[in-house]
Amino acid sequence: MSKSSTFSRRQALKAAGFLAGAGAFTTFNGPWYHNRAFAQGGKPIKLGLTCDASGMYGASGRDELLGIRMAIDEFNANGGVLGRTIEWVTADTETNPATASRVAERFVAREDCSFLLGAIHSGVANAITQIAVKYGTIYMNSNSSSPTESGENCSRVKFVWDGNGTNFTISTVRSTVENVGKRWLLLTNDYVWGHETSDATRNLVEEAGGEIVDNLIIPQGTRDFTSYLIQIQQLAPEVVAPAVGGDDGKILRQQVAELGLDQQATWVQSQQDWPDVWAAPDSIIGVFGTNWYHKLDLPGVPEFVAKWQERDMPGAIPVPSNTSYCGYMATRGLLRAIQETGSTNNVDLIKHIENMRIPAAERMQHFDAYFDPQTHHLQQTIYLARRNANPSDETDLYEIISWSEPKDVVDPQEAPNCKLVPYEDLPVVDA
Repeated sequence: MSKSSTFSRRQALKAAGFLAGAGAFTTFNGPWYHNRAFAQGGKPIKLGLTCDASGMYGASGRDELLGIRMAIDEFNANGGVLGRTIEWVTADTETNPATASRVAERFVAREDCSFLLGAIHSGVANAITQIAVKYGTIYMNSNSSSPTESGENCSRVKFVWDGNGTNFTISTVRSTVENVGKRWLLLTNDYVWGHETSDATRNLVEEAGGEIVDNLIIPQGTRDFTSYLIQIQQLAPEVVAPAVGGDDGKILRQQVAELGLDQQATWVQSQQDWPDVWAAPDSIIGVFGTNWYHKLDLPGVPEFVAKWQERDMPGAIPVPSNTSYCGYMATRGLLRAIQETGSTNNVDLIKHIENMRIPAAERMQHFDAYFDPQTHHLQQTIYLARRNANPSDETDLYEIISWSEPKDVVDPQEAPNCKLVPYEDLPVVDA
């Protein structure tokens, strides 16, 4: 942020890119990146990695890919799965649902991928889901967190690995209304995750006895938030709850911090993706949710961080983030399911994953995690964090201030809105 732009906003308030490769097809011109593995006991099992690598979630998507690749490499180093090596292909979804749909279609119909993984943007994840449903392909939504992903847009073939906006909001709203203030203002990124997260916040605030003084809609790609900051100053809420993600959210919070508006109201963000704020630590304001942090004082975390750092794969940040963690866990979960069932049949695997429980020690969280078979959403520990005032090193930007058990942050709207088709209605897929 230049001094001139900062000065301009103060005056106003006083007045009132990825992976290189080859290949092209008719509707989407790459780039592509292929990994070729030599089968040890049969043809490789091929994964399509539908990661956002550019656009507003590009940083988080690139980081997610590192976690996915780490899990694949670990399995291949141990002989693959069922004696078969794991092969993968990826392409940039551009954080764009239309591009993501074409990428997913290509991966399944032409690249012979039997499984899809990845995506940060919930609109992108929903577009990928439609392709997965069409072919019966299992899709691991590793990082998209709109409540609709495991609510009205749930699917028998999709499994959602991140906490959703409601999970994170439940962990913060009641105590904030009771202890901080009842007058709330919502900032909503104008797409599915922003709207669904703000809707969840509104319901929880009103249930707790608070009121919503306004809901400001933020178009995707906004870079100057001056007009919104003026309205915030005029409305003088006690709490501001932004559901503004990716680069939009980072820039919003930078401008809020520059103007000191984070000192005039309490800012409560449902979730903060680590790669979005690494290069802009001043944007870490207020309190926010996360499902993992590389400094958690839990068994296995230091070892995981060390293994991640030993890999010669430069990422946006020098430590694993919540997005690479989710990518790693989703991929490992899929490959373990294949290993444990001894099958690559989609229905066999779906039935197995639906009842999957992951011990806390393996999740590197405080409580066991488990899939809800009615929604295909992983119920897990939810953490509340704020900026660390006493960091132990340059990566230690968060302070974890509380954690919630999965049962205490269940989204009550998921199950009523999720309708899964019978197993027999699925197209049969066997890698």
